[in-house]
Amino acid sequence: MNPNFPTHAVPIKLYRHPKSGHSHRVELMMALLDLPYETVDIDVANGAHKAPEFLAISSFGQVPAIDDNGVTLSDSNAILVYLVKSFPTGYDWLPENPAAAAEVQRWLSVAAGEIARGPCAARLVTVFGASLDHEGAKAAAHRLFTQMEPILERRDFLAGPTITIADVAGYSYIAHAPEGGVSLDAYPSIRAWLARIEAQEGFVGMVRTPLPETA
Repeated sequence: MNPNFPTHAVPIKLYRHPKSGHSHRVELMMALLDLPYETVDIDVANGAHKAPEFLAISSFGQVPAIDDNGVTLSDSNAILVYLVKSFPTGYDWLPENPAAAAEVQRWLSVAAGEIARGPCAARLVTVFGASLDHEGAKAAAHRLFTQMEPILERRDFLAGPTITIADVAGYSYIAHAPEGGVSLDAYPSIRAWLARIEAQEGFVGMVRTPLPETA
Protein backbone atom coordinates (compact mmCIF):
# COMPACT_ATOMS: atom_id res chain seq x y z
CA MET A 1 0.00 0.00 0.00
CA ASN A 2 1.27 3.46 -0.88
CA PRO A 3 2.23 5.08 2.46
CA ASN A 4 1.00 8.45 1.18
CA PHE A 5 -2.54 7.09 0.92
CA PRO A 6 -4.38 6.74 4.27
CA THR A 7 -5.16 3.12 5.04
CA HIS A 8 -8.63 4.09 6.28
CA ALA A 9 -9.53 5.94 3.06
CA VAL A 10 -12.53 4.87 1.03
CA PRO A 11 -11.44 3.16 -2.22
CA ILE A 12 -11.84 5.26 -5.35
CA LYS A 13 -14.73 4.10 -7.50
CA LEU A 14 -13.83 3.72 -11.16
CA TYR A 15 -16.83 3.67 -13.48
CA ARG A 16 -15.60 1.93 -16.62
CA HIS A 17 -16.13 -0.39 -19.52
CA PRO A 18 -13.60 -3.25 -19.15
CA LYS A 19 -12.60 -3.08 -22.85
CA SER A 20 -12.32 0.71 -22.94
CA GLY A 21 -8.77 1.97 -23.37
CA HIS A 22 -9.78 5.29 -21.84
CA SER A 23 -10.97 3.42 -18.76
CA HIS A 24 -7.84 1.29 -18.68
CA ARG A 25 -5.48 4.25 -18.63
CA VAL A 26 -7.15 5.43 -15.41
CA GLU A 27 -7.04 1.96 -13.86
CA LEU A 28 -3.39 1.63 -14.86
CA MET A 29 -2.57 4.96 -13.23
CA MET A 30 -4.27 3.99 -9.97
CA ALA A 31 -2.46 0.66 -9.98
CA LEU A 32 0.93 2.30 -10.59
CA LEU A 33 0.20 4.70 -7.71
CA ASP A 34 -0.86 1.74 -5.56
CA LEU A 35 -4.19 3.36 -4.74
CA PRO A 36 -7.14 1.36 -3.40
CA TYR A 37 -9.94 1.35 -5.96
CA GLU A 38 -12.98 -0.62 -6.99
CA THR A 39 -14.37 -0.95 -10.50
CA VAL A 40 -18.00 -0.41 -11.43
CA ASP A 41 -18.71 -1.73 -14.92
CA ILE A 42 -21.14 0.40 -16.94
CA ASP A 43 -23.37 -1.47 -19.41
CA VAL A 44 -22.76 0.90 -22.30
CA ALA A 45 -24.37 -1.43 -24.83
CA ASN A 46 -27.71 -1.07 -23.04
CA GLY A 47 -27.44 2.67 -22.42
CA ALA A 48 -26.40 2.69 -18.77
CA HIS A 49 -23.98 5.53 -19.57
CA LYS A 50 -26.99 7.76 -20.40
CA ALA A 51 -28.92 6.97 -17.22
CA PRO A 52 -29.58 10.01 -14.99
CA GLU A 53 -27.60 8.60 -12.08
CA PHE A 54 -24.52 8.18 -14.26
CA LEU A 55 -24.96 11.55 -15.97
CA ALA A 56 -24.81 13.08 -12.49
CA ILE A 57 -21.23 11.78 -12.32
CA SER A 58 -20.22 12.11 -15.98
CA SER A 59 -22.28 14.82 -17.63
CA PHE A 60 -21.27 13.81 -21.19
CA GLY A 61 -22.28 10.22 -20.50
CA GLN A 62 -18.80 8.86 -21.10
CA VAL A 63 -16.58 6.37 -19.33
CA PRO A 64 -14.37 6.51 -17.42
CA ALA A 65 -15.43 8.51 -14.42
CA ILE A 66 -14.31 8.37 -10.81
CA ASP A 67 -15.80 9.07 -7.43
CA ASP A 68 -13.07 9.79 -4.90
CA ASN A 69 -14.98 9.99 -1.63
CA GLY A 70 -17.46 12.49 -3.10
CA VAL A 71 -15.14 14.16 -5.61
CA THR A 72 -16.44 13.12 -9.03
CA LEU A 73 -14.56 13.62 -12.27
CA SER A 74 -14.72 12.39 -15.86
CA ASP A 75 -12.34 12.56 -18.85
CA SER A 76 -9.47 10.10 -18.62
CA ASN A 77 -6.62 12.57 -19.10
CA ALA A 78 -8.09 14.97 -16.54
CA ILE A 79 -8.38 12.07 -14.11
CA LEU A 80 -4.70 11.22 -14.60
CA VAL A 81 -3.75 14.77 -13.65
CA TYR A 82 -6.07 14.66 -10.63
CA LEU A 83 -4.62 11.39 -9.39
CA VAL A 84 -0.96 12.35 -9.53
CA LYS A 85 -1.65 15.76 -8.01
CA SER A 86 -3.87 14.36 -5.25
CA PHE A 87 -1.69 11.42 -4.29
CA PRO A 88 1.97 12.42 -4.62
CA THR A 89 4.47 9.60 -4.34
CA GLY A 90 7.70 11.54 -4.65
CA TYR A 91 7.94 10.48 -8.28
CA ASP A 92 7.60 13.14 -10.99
CA TRP A 93 4.62 11.84 -13.00
CA LEU A 94 3.76 15.40 -14.08
CA PRO A 95 6.85 17.62 -14.03
CA GLU A 96 6.75 21.16 -12.67
CA ASN A 97 9.44 22.36 -15.06
CA PRO A 98 7.60 24.37 -17.77
CA ALA A 99 9.28 22.74 -20.77
CA ALA A 100 8.89 19.22 -19.36
CA ALA A 101 5.27 19.88 -18.37
CA ALA A 102 4.54 21.18 -21.87
CA GLU A 103 6.04 18.04 -23.41
CA VAL A 104 3.74 15.90 -21.26
CA GLN A 105 0.76 18.04 -22.29
CA ARG A 106 1.73 17.63 -25.93
CA TRP A 107 1.38 13.85 -25.59
CA LEU A 108 -1.89 14.13 -23.67
CA SER A 109 -3.16 16.08 -26.68
CA VAL A 110 -1.90 13.30 -28.96
CA ALA A 111 -3.78 10.78 -26.83
CA ALA A 112 -6.98 12.79 -27.29
CA GLY A 113 -6.29 13.45 -30.98
CA GLU A 114 -4.10 11.22 -33.12
CA ILE A 115 -4.43 8.15 -30.88
CA ALA A 116 -8.20 8.56 -30.70
CA ARG A 117 -8.49 8.97 -34.48
CA GLY A 118 -6.02 6.18 -35.24
CA PRO A 119 -5.55 3.01 -33.15
CA CYS A 120 -8.54 3.77 -30.92
CA ALA A 121 -10.92 4.28 -33.85
CA ALA A 122 -9.63 1.20 -35.68
CA ARG A 123 -10.25 -0.91 -32.57
CA LEU A 124 -13.73 0.56 -32.13
CA VAL A 125 -14.62 -0.92 -35.51
CA THR A 126 -13.34 -4.44 -34.86
CA VAL A 127 -14.15 -4.77 -31.15
CA PHE A 128 -17.35 -2.75 -30.86
CA GLY A 129 -18.67 -2.70 -34.43
CA ALA A 130 -18.50 1.08 -34.72
CA SER A 131 -19.51 2.60 -38.06
CA LEU A 132 -16.22 4.35 -38.73
CA ASP A 133 -13.77 4.44 -41.63
CA HIS A 134 -11.63 1.46 -40.66
CA GLU A 135 -9.07 1.85 -43.43
CA GLY A 136 -8.74 5.54 -42.67
CA ALA A 137 -8.25 4.84 -38.96
CA LYS A 138 -5.59 2.22 -39.69
CA ALA A 139 -3.78 4.65 -41.98
CA ALA A 140 -3.93 7.33 -39.28
CA ALA A 141 -2.47 4.88 -36.77
CA HIS A 142 0.47 4.09 -39.00
CA ARG A 143 1.11 7.81 -39.62
CA LEU A 144 1.23 8.30 -35.85
CA PHE A 145 3.48 5.31 -35.28
CA THR A 146 5.85 6.52 -37.99
CA GLN A 147 6.18 9.76 -36.00
CA MET A 148 6.59 7.98 -32.65
CA GLU A 149 9.15 5.37 -33.72
CA PRO A 150 12.17 7.71 -34.12
CA ILE A 151 11.29 9.55 -30.92
CA LEU A 152 11.33 6.30 -28.98
CA GLU A 153 14.58 5.31 -30.66
CA ARG A 154 16.18 8.32 -28.94
CA ARG A 155 14.58 8.09 -25.49
CA ASP A 156 12.89 5.54 -23.30
CA PHE A 157 9.57 7.30 -22.77
CA LEU A 158 7.37 9.72 -24.69
CA ALA A 159 8.13 12.92 -22.80
CA GLY A 160 11.70 12.18 -21.77
CA PRO A 161 13.97 9.66 -20.05
CA THR A 162 11.47 8.65 -17.36
CA ILE A 163 7.85 7.51 -17.35
CA THR A 164 5.12 10.15 -16.95
CA ILE A 165 1.37 10.34 -17.31
CA ALA A 166 2.02 10.86 -21.04
CA ASP A 167 3.02 7.21 -21.29
CA VAL A 168 0.04 6.06 -19.24
CA ALA A 169 -2.29 8.03 -21.53
CA GLY A 170 -0.72 6.57 -24.65
CA TYR A 171 -0.22 2.96 -23.63
CA SER A 172 -3.63 1.26 -23.77
CA TYR A 173 -4.74 1.87 -27.35
CA ILE A 174 -1.26 1.46 -28.78
CA ALA A 175 -0.66 -1.81 -26.93
CA HIS A 176 -4.01 -3.07 -28.24
CA ALA A 177 -3.63 -1.65 -31.76
CA PRO A 178 -3.41 -5.16 -33.30
CA GLU A 179 -6.97 -5.79 -32.10
CA GLY A 180 -7.96 -3.05 -34.52
CA GLY A 181 -6.02 -4.58 -37.38
CA VAL A 182 -2.96 -2.34 -36.90
CA SER A 183 0.26 -4.35 -36.75
CA LEU A 184 3.15 -3.19 -34.55
CA ASP A 185 5.67 -5.42 -36.32
CA ALA A 186 7.37 -2.53 -38.12
CA TYR A 187 7.88 -0.51 -34.92
CA PRO A 188 10.49 -2.13 -32.65
CA SER A 189 11.05 1.01 -30.59
CA ILE A 190 7.32 1.32 -29.87
CA ARG A 191 7.22 -2.34 -28.83
CA ALA A 192 10.20 -1.79 -26.53
CA TRP A 193 8.43 1.25 -25.00
CA LEU A 194 5.32 -0.84 -24.35
CA ALA A 195 7.49 -3.46 -22.66
CA ARG A 196 9.06 -0.81 -20.40
CA ILE A 197 5.62 0.28 -19.26
CA GLU A 198 4.54 -3.31 -18.68
CA ALA A 199 7.65 -3.83 -16.53
CA GLN A 200 6.60 -1.07 -14.09
CA GLU A 201 5.79 -2.23 -10.57
CA GLY A 202 2.02 -2.47 -10.16
CA PHE A 203 1.25 -2.68 -13.89
CA VAL A 204 -2.19 -4.06 -14.74
CA GLY A 205 -3.25 -4.95 -18.27
CA MET A 206 -6.54 -4.52 -20.08
CA VAL A 207 -8.60 -7.53 -21.13
CA ARG A 208 -7.52 -8.62 -24.59
CA THR A 209 -9.81 -9.28 -27.54
CA PRO A 210 -8.97 -11.96 -30.15
CA LEU A 211 -7.11 -10.46 -33.10
CA PRO A 212 -9.03 -9.89 -36.33
CA GLU A 213 -8.35 -12.37 -39.10
CA THR A 214 -6.69 -9.73 -41.25
CA ALA A 215 -4.08 -7.32 -39.92
